[in-house]
Amino acid sequence: MPLIQRDTPYPHWEFSDPSSGDLLRVVPERGGLISGWRCGDREVVYLDLERFLDPAQSVRGGFPVLFPITGGLPNNELPLPQGTFTIGQHGFARQLPWQMEPLADGRGVQLQLSDTPETLAAYPFAFLLSMEVRLAAGALEINTTVTNRSEAPMPFSFGLHPYFNLSSLEGVSFEGLPDGCLNHLTMAPASTAEQMQRLATGIDLLVRPTGPVRLVDGAAGTSLELQPSHPFDLVVLWTEPPRPMVCIEPWSGPRQSLLSGDRKIELAPGASTELNTRYALGQV
Repeated sequence: MPLIQRDTPYPHWEFSDPSSGDLLRVVPERGGLISGWRCGDREVVYLDLERFLDPAQSVRGGFPVLFPITGGLPNNELPLPQGTFTIGQHGFARQLPWQMEPLADGRGVQLQLSDTPETLAAYPFAFLLSMEVRLAAGALEINTTVTNRSEAPMPFSFGLHPYFNLSSLEGVSFEGLPDGCLNHLTMAPASTAEQMQRLATGIDLLVRPTGPVRLVDGAAGTSLELQPSHPFDLVVLWTEPPRPMVCIEPWSGPRQSLLSGDRKIELAPGASTELNTRYALGQV
């Protein structure tokens, strides 16, 4: 499978499967961003190209990576035994250049990010993030390994913030959601069904499903199923009208996990952990 550098419609690397025609678009220098995924004849991933081409603005589209926190912290402050550190919403991984190379099995790419003086000023741990992104039949697989290279226990949360195209914000539905959710707009428990009625006017919620979460877009005749695995199995749903897209985000822990301890992951010195997820495209 070839890995080709393209200049249009924006500078990126393209990885394609010659047997299926499926392809990935990746911009490693923009936060290790998976900026596109074409499966069959469908462009699954939403990308606001005009905004993307303005480096002064945050990206709206693709698969931004959330590390070492998901969500934000009060006053952007992270208290640790080493002191109190300033770290912004969703952490720094989505803002830094990553390294990229083809996978040895020929099915995708590996993206890597390690600590720098800049990250150590905000998060006092030596680390390595390694994401293996693979095309599969009708699916995209993302397997992430987080390694603590420091001499102290390393707490973190990890998430992906992928944007997916919709035919419109009206007439789509979800399957596999639990009855209750956490409304991020109020930080209070809420009825999932009531929140989903507001999808076209804007939602931001976290659920703790017990299995896959499936988006059904009847007008497009497609479904998209997030197939999470523990401990990477919390799901955030977010819309930003009038954009015809929805974010279906796997998170390892909720907002402020490193403060509350709820689903906080802490790696011993030298230890690693794997966080795996899969998106499968289907027909309805």
